[in-house]
Amino acid sequence: MNELISLGWLHQAVNWLLTPALLALLFGCAVAAVEAGLAVGERFGGLARLRAAGDLMRVQAVARHRLERADLLARIPPMLGLMATIIPLGPGLAALGQGQPEVLASAVTVAFDATVLGLVAGIGGLVVGKLRRRWYEELLEAME
Repeated sequence: MNELISLGWLHQAVNWLLTPALLALLFGCAVAAVEAGLAVGERFGGLARLRAAGDLMRVQAVARHRLERADLLARIPPMLGLMATIIPLGPGLAALGQGQPEVLASAVTVAFDATVLGLVAGIGGLVVGKLRRRWYEELLEAME
């Protein structure tokens, strides 16, 4: 019993992480939408302007920066989604053990929503990253 009491602070700290994780997921979805718009702009004008400038080092620097951003977007939101999926399930299952299935139902809803948000942002980052990688490789090959 003392172990459970002494670990109460850990449970509280983990529960505190749910709101920031959900906010970060919403932010990740917004960033994914912005990145998709930027990628469209790159494809239909930005890459041509970079090529016309003829600065190979500049193209490499821009490509590295934009690809790193897309790679982070493809990796971080799914991890946050998993974290925000697991956090509410602990209290939800505990509530079920106390005869409160509505609390578990609410926790499962939050968990599934978090999973979806993480996947949406991650898929957006993955698609943008793959497209950008191909576009910049083609551009660099054409410039060399």
